[in-house]
Amino acid sequence: MSPTITTLIRLDHTHVTSAFHRYRNETAWWRKRAIVNSVCAALEIHAQLEEEIFYPALARVDPDNETLKKSRAEHDAMREVIGTLRSMGPENAAYDALFMQLIRETLHHVADEETTLLPIAERSLKHELRTLGAQMTQRRMQLLGERPVEIAVNTAGTFPVATALLATVVACGMVKLFSGNHRRRASHA
Repeated sequence: MSPTITTLIRLDHTHVTSAFHRYRNETAWWRKRAIVNSVCAALEIHAQLEEEIFYPALARVDPDNETLKKSRAEHDAMREVIGTLRSMGPENAAYDALFMQLIRETLHHVADEETTLLPIAERSLKHELRTLGAQMTQRRMQLLGERPVEIAVNTAGTFPVATALLATVVACGMVKLFSGNHRRRASHA
């Protein structure tokens, strides 16, 4: 049972907003770079998923919706800013201001989607929301699989405490698993 497509879109919005809140002008350059790269990758994947799956489904039920019509152009504007950010480094004087511009544009876009498009989808596509969510999840896995190292490194730099906690839990689980297997082998010997 898959989450609905509208739930997945809201989760993406929450993830990117959370990453935005970690960015400060005084943040170390390497962490700024990780946060920006993480946000940029998340926005690129999110935009692609919406354009491939969500927008076409919504266009079937509300083809004249003005917010929907301008959404692709907003994605293109975000891609331009992302391209510029990726071509410069955090040492560039314009870096902070450009990232703040991306934040403003994204928050405006998110507000439009959450107040206009998602409610329309929940009313008009209610019987398809889980199927669309499954399609989005499957496509997301494909897109993430195209750049796993980039995603992992930038996520670790953006959310270092959460990454360290997760690594600790995984390491403890591996130790426990290894210890259990070692004890079983010793008792069978």
